[in-house]
Amino acid sequence: METRTLLAVALSMLVLVAFQQLYVKPRQQQLKSGANATNTTPAIEKKFGPKEKREQAGNQAIEAKMAPEAAKEAPNAAIAPPSSTPGREPRDIVVESDLFKAVITERGGLLKHCYLKKYRVSLDKDSPLQDLVNVPSNMLPLAITTRNMSADINTLLFESDKDKIMLSSAKPEGSLTFKAALPDGTIVTKEFTFKNSAYWVNLRVNTSSGQIRPSGIVLRNMPYKADSRYIFSGPSYYANNKLQEIKLKNPGEKHTYTGSLDWVAYGDNYFMMAVIPTVQNSLWDLLIEKKSDKGLTVIDLSSKEEAKSLELGLYLGPKEIDQLKSTGHNLSKAINFGWFDPVAKPVLYLLKFIYRFIGNYGIAIIIVTILIKIVFWPLAQKSAKSMKTMQKIQPKLKKLKEKYGDDKERMNRELMQLYKTYKVNPMSGCLPMLVQIPVFFALYKVLLQAIELRHAPFALWINDLSAPDRLMIPGVDIPYLGGIPVLTILMGASMYFQQKMSPTSMDPSQAKMMQLLPIVFTFLFINFPSGLVLYWLVNNVLSIAQQYYVNKFTD
Repeated sequence: METRTLLAVALSMLVLVAFQQLYVKPRQQQLKSGANATNTTPAIEKKFGPKEKREQAGNQAIEAKMAPEAAKEAPNAAIAPPSSTPGREPRDIVVESDLFKAVITERGGLLKHCYLKKYRVSLDKDSPLQDLVNVPSNMLPLAITTRNMSADINTLLFESDKDKIMLSSAKPEGSLTFKAALPDGTIVTKEFTFKNSAYWVNLRVNTSSGQIRPSGIVLRNMPYKADSRYIFSGPSYYANNKLQEIKLKNPGEKHTYTGSLDWVAYGDNYFMMAVIPTVQNSLWDLLIEKKSDKGLTVIDLSSKEEAKSLELGLYLGPKEIDQLKSTGHNLSKAINFGWFDPVAKPVLYLLKFIYRFIGNYGIAIIIVTILIKIVFWPLAQKSAKSMKTMQKIQPKLKKLKEKYGDDKERMNRELMQLYKTYKVNPMSGCLPMLVQIPVFFALYKVLLQAIELRHAPFALWINDLSAPDRLMIPGVDIPYLGGIPVLTILMGASMYFQQKMSPTSMDPSQAKMMQLLPIVFTFLFINFPSGLVLYWLVNNVLSIAQQYYVNKFTD
């Protein structure tokens, strides 16, 4: 087999097998996890009722599962009513805006829930809203640390100045103040300030006594979905112009950092809870510890500087690139596409730009594919002509091999002369594939990680471009697949026709072997995101049109 063909096949197989092993299997686990969550909805509805009560059921399930282990790992975090406030139960204060619904309990002034109104757990329109809090009730986030740790203000029963806050365009901002008294008479105040059109929250904590000074904040959380080795979920921070994603494998494992800090967060590829120091050039001690093999992680952020109050910013929302950029503080750096970031982010911005006018990310992917094809058209055109010329000179190549087969040095010289005479490069056939590999990877990362494409519909049966396409037939359950991967089958068929139209200089036995590639690619693409399959299908169709033009009008 010729060098260019061997190289193209080897690269293709290496890339796609790597994708299958490194990305597709974890993606299957996520989809399976999501399906299981969806299937439990009827049982939850039966017990609790719709919507808010389903959310309560999910919370109770998490608490029941984690409470024994959490109590064992952090006995000091157990909440007990102080003796100074007998008989009064803590209230849940609701803060609702156009973007979120937050629930803060008077017990410690801690964040109990943060529901994002624009995002649901699954495609089911009745599925619960995405909740950013995923811990048992005795380990809620936004706990406060103090210089004098003998006073645990997170077990206090605070009193809120409001029962609820309803934000809107008419009331774009609101504050919520919690106050509690320590046995020595010290008054502790936690003040939250919310904005209707932002996921940003200002938090200010102070005390009436200089002896007890708030110094830091504690975030606790667990993964929002099933863990995957290749899709990051967990704690991260940005400091010294560098993103640090902390991967702790075993319970008890810790990571520490001291210095200036832009932000620290817990999240996955779609959502995040972030704490942002608002005082510039301040120094911080950061401790991140994995508490359980279920993923429970504690982030303890403490200021190294003395102050009578603690002022921080909070970001509680989606990892949507425009939203993060407008928030500032380098929060947009939380969106990380790895090695392919320089290609992936421009692709994402281009998709979003086209979406503004089209309103459909599937059509936006088609337009981006056409634009990419236009950019690579001259290179692909030169490659197609080279392949056609290689087919024409195949008889001459065969004669050279017969004549100089025993003299490799002479044969190589004659081959180079032949290529020079006909102005052909034997490596040019695989060059377009090599150039497109970074685009392929970048688009895959965008489709898998960008929240803009999460649950984004295209047409007909394709209702989520970030998930594999399946045409579901009522009453028919296809093993392993569930439904028919129509788009993937069309992609494989287009690849077959493209191969049939392309000139080849291989012998018949090699050509038959190459005919298996469309079948192999079809199976490899079965569990790829439907948006990526759509890109590859459109690219194949455009390549067929280009090859037809070359075959018809090029000598």
